[in-house]
Amino acid sequence: MAPAWDTRRVRIAVASDERTGVAGAVVEELRRRGHDPIVHGALAADERSDWAWASEAAARDVVEGRADQAVVCCWTGTGASIAANKVAGVRAALCGDGPTAAGARRWNDANVLALSLRATSEAELAEILDAWFGTKPSDEADDRANVGHVAELDAR
Repeated sequence: MAPAWDTRRVRIAVASDERTGVAGAVVEELRRRGHDPIVHGALAADERSDWAWASEAAARDVVEGRADQAVVCCWTGTGASIAANKVAGVRAALCGDGPTAAGARRWNDANVLALSLRATSEAELAEILDAWFGTKPSDEADDRANVGHVAELDAR
């Protein structure tokens, strides 16, 4: 496991539209790492499981302070990332490998990880989470300017 830059126990909203692929493994792995998952969609008993609604619920947890970050899942990961990104303040990144997850955290200060239930193996999930939690957002001026501009776009 990559060294985590932030070893705090964090609340992480997790949404999935199905209980297939790595959906359950995400929750188990987050708990194993000492985090507190907040489940949505097919992972919750009393919620609508469709990807748009489940991903929105997880994204709102982040922007409204109930969660520090989120992981959203659907068959390809694309719909989940699109829905999450419609919530102002969310920077969701669809990541299929560790280097992409590290880049999303470093350069984009992504606060929502989107995953494909179809294409993400449990081994890849571990690598993605290692990179996600092991990478801190960049302090470089150009990177902060880009993230700031995205925040301005949300406000329009």
